Amino acid sequence: MKILASLIAAFALFSNSSLADNSTVSATCTNFTVGPGTGCAWMCNYCANTLGTSNYYFTTGVCTYETGGCVGNPQEGVVYTCCAA
Repeated sequence: MKILASLIAAFALFSNSSLADNSTVSATCTNFTVGPGTGCAWMCNYCANTLGTSNYYFTTGVCTYETGGCVGNPQEGVVYTCCAA
């Protein structure tokens, strides 16, 4: 019985480690699409809030930060990805 309990405990520890590794990867980037009329200001705000940092980038370079705000030309229906830097 002790062996079974040890195996269950070891499996639970392994499972938690795997989940922690996966959540780190998924927390680093986020994918999303935008609808008509959505601009880079919304996209930049979304990425900052979702990733929990203002230090991020778009993998396609669709939006960039310039003096005065986030600018670019996002297209409806395209999957965009932003990642924490």
